[in-house]
Amino acid sequence: MTDQTPSAAGVPDTIRFEFSGHRPEDAVRDLAGVYGGDVAGAARWVARPTDGTFDHRYTALGDTEVTIRRAQLHGALHGVVPAGGDHVVLWVGTGRVEIEQHALPLEVPVLLPADQEFAFRTADHDLRIVHLDRALVRRVAGLRGDVGEHELRFDTHRELGPEAAGRWRDTLTALARALRAGGTESAAWQEAKSAALEVFLDLFPPVLDDLPAVLGQPRNARLRAAVEYVHDHASEPISISDLSAASGLSVRSVQESFRRVFDVSPLTYLRQVRLDRVRAELTTADPQAGAVGDVARRWGFAHLGRFSAAYAERFGEYPKETLRRSVH
Repeated sequence: MTDQTPSAAGVPDTIRFEFSGHRPEDAVRDLAGVYGGDVAGAARWVARPTDGTFDHRYTALGDTEVTIRRAQLHGALHGVVPAGGDHVVLWVGTGRVEIEQHALPLEVPVLLPADQEFAFRTADHDLRIVHLDRALVRRVAGLRGDVGEHELRFDTHRELGPEAAGRWRDTLTALARALRAGGTESAAWQEAKSAALEVFLDLFPPVLDDLPAVLGQPRNARLRAAVEYVHDHASEPISISDLSAASGLSVRSVQESFRRVFDVSPLTYLRQVRLDRVRAELTTADPQAGAVGDVARRWGFAHLGRFSAAYAERFGEYPKETLRRSVH
């Protein structure tokens, strides 16, 4: 059953839906409909029984800004979730969940990747999920002074301890209690949402890219827009024409500006940013997961041999060496 109830102008619509089933094909249809993106995305999802039986249940309640959800599965499921959509915090109560071959801990909040597609694998799970609207998170982060003008970026590999887990568990409890007490139009729900966003930004503070001070000069304002576009969209295909459109500079001026300030071409600057992002992930990745190729591809490096050479040139070591020295 699905329900999206229109609200008054300026008030978020109510979200309420539930589905369940006993066949793997039903789970793929239902769950990929929420997370798979489209029909082509659903084709990359597979479900199967784990012990001869299979069932799934999924519920969602809240509004278009914040929803609390529960996903239960007796069986196995794997697939690929496309980039985009809400910021999603996952709490694994029981079962096994892997994101990009990395097993998630039990009863600890984990932020799922939002700006790049990711592969997942799960079995016999009971999950508590909170969806947070991107625009709302951006607005609250701006009011808190957590971010500048460009898009938010979060560290999805951030590991949280018992105190953080307790804060998020209390947040889940408060959201559920507010919905039971008065629904999405109540003052209690608005207060619980505001508190949830504050806790979210405390536990997962935005990652701010340190841009060179020279970009603060008035003459470099348009170049700064192009640089911010690179940082905000580094995992996506980017052309010089994209940078031209983002900055209001001609293609030639974009090239000349990057040369003047950074002494590299725009695409070389993009490659450096991507290499920095790969290194940041590898320093916290599980060395047993064999993550180098997957991380490199997520950041736009299709040819792993050339990537490895560029990485070694920039950092003085090969990516597998970084992975072996990771914090795990």
